Amino acid sequence: MKKVTAIVRPEKLEELKEALFEKGVRGMTIYEVQGCGTQHGWKEYVRGNEVLLNMIPKVKVELVVADDAVEPLIDCVCDVAHTGEVGDGKIFVYPMDECVRIRTRERGEAAV
Repeated sequence: MKKVTAIVRPEKLEELKEALFEKGVRGMTIYEVQGCGTQHGWKEYVRGNEVLLNMIPKVKVELVVADDAVEPLIDCVCDVAHTGEVGDGKIFVYPMDECVRIRTRERGEAAV
């Protein structure tokens, strides 16, 4: 099993959720986050003072999937989230040692 974390533009969230459900994803966790990378933010003036706003709103989507589902999932996220502009986001893949469904105590992929 792998945990896949995608950080994408907020305006891509609904389209991404639909595409992931079409690919058979059964569940996901979504967070509203802020961050910066190459995009670096922008400058604004507040009460005459220059302020650097370098934390850009993003959406973080976390999924746990079987090993063989990782590459198709990455392709799906890239296809949906791509605009070609700086700030499209990142995808991180982590090993997942265990998953336990609390209600039934199922473990592993059966619990996902």
